[in-house]
Amino acid sequence: MADTQKTEDVPAFTLEEAIAEAQRCLKCPKPMCRTGCPIENDIPAFNRELSNGNIGAAYAIISERSNLPAICGHVCPHENQCEGHCIMNRAKKPPIRIGQIERFIADFEYEFQLNKIRKNIKPVGKVAVVGSGPAGLSAAFEFVRAGYEVNVYEKDSEPGGVLIYGIPEFRLPKDNVHRYIQRLTDLGVTFTTGTWVGKDITVDQILAEGYEAVLIATGSIAPKWLDLPGKELTGVLDSLKLLHDVRDFNAGKLERDKIEVKDGDDVVVIGAGNVAMDACRTAVRMGAKHTYVCYRRTIEFMKAAKAEYDEAVADGVIFKWEHVPVSFEGKDGKVCGFKAKTPDGEVVIPATKIIVAIGSEPNEITTKGTDGVELAEDRYILTHVEEGAEYYGMTGKKGVFAAGDIVHRPKTVVMAMREGKKVALSAISYMKANKPAQ
Repeated sequence: MADTQKTEDVPAFTLEEAIAEAQRCLKCPKPMCRTGCPIENDIPAFNRELSNGNIGAAYAIISERSNLPAICGHVCPHENQCEGHCIMNRAKKPPIRIGQIERFIADFEYEFQLNKIRKNIKPVGKVAVVGSGPAGLSAAFEFVRAGYEVNVYEKDSEPGGVLIYGIPEFRLPKDNVHRYIQRLTDLGVTFTTGTWVGKDITVDQILAEGYEAVLIATGSIAPKWLDLPGKELTGVLDSLKLLHDVRDFNAGKLERDKIEVKDGDDVVVIGAGNVAMDACRTAVRMGAKHTYVCYRRTIEFMKAAKAEYDEAVADGVIFKWEHVPVSFEGKDGKVCGFKAKTPDGEVVIPATKIIVAIGSEPNEITTKGTDGVELAEDRYILTHVEEGAEYYGMTGKKGVFAAGDIVHRPKTVVMAMREGKKVALSAISYMKANKPAQ
């Protein structure tokens, strides 16, 4: 079996490499890289500081817009964002490796503790965050910096949400997530794990405990499914559960025999987004003999980042394009193949495990027992999202906000982080304006 915790795909820069790469930046007066960044990070400015050896100043510039730079440096689809917009591309030269630079600056700051931790002595109020993924962690940083006592509720046994359980170690080393959780803890944030809001406690009960606001950032955690013949067969798997279980296995919390992909399995993954890439590459690391990715359209419509596709190909994954799902084939109650319609007719790919990775949707549990929080038809939370709204991100219930994928549908880590920060600042404005009389 391959090592499930294989080293990350792109090695980190050394100090010399990082400075040399930053010095390649042209410091454009109208930087296209910044236009391509969802949070409009001042990339030329932090490159300038790094190229001069001012790493602390470079980190300060990044921190103005990003609360999770080490994470974004790893998982952002840079080829479609900052690096894809770099002016160097027009000159047919390699773009500045902005993601690796961001990672280096964040790692350097962490190693040498350039930012001193200042814990709140006397909190100005209490606020709760539901969910500890990128939106929740980003919001928690804003709240605690503003002087609030912060309690983050997380249904799993460990905080981090999708960053811990949904993105494999080889793509996002977990020490990058742990550092931010530890930093928040050092700042005084409380993480209440193993508590599923909506099931173990309601939002209304949290508010009744004296919290001035609640920010829901639970993401999109329920898998979408294929309603096909054979869906009940043993061996038809959910990609999100597989990734979650492998994380627990790597952390020593789950035995190997509990992982549903076994040594020697023939695996088919359905879908072509980043989760499908994570699932197929995880299957390889769990010892699959053959791993196929089947997608109903052509490669041009693949949603996964090209870099993730390239890594999957390098891992030996075989891609089957224009394979429209027809059925899961079975024998004696177990899956034995995947039937698909292709331009050349129907085919059956032999499979002992089929992993469905066609997207995710929200779980309604969080909002149960809470009046006033309205949901769209597809169960995403409705909020005030228009620019200029009095309190951006507030739901129909006073004092209850929502941010990230649970509002905007599944997008990227950096988008969720941005929204967590933005909605938290709005919630802070609300709490200041509605401060209870002393």
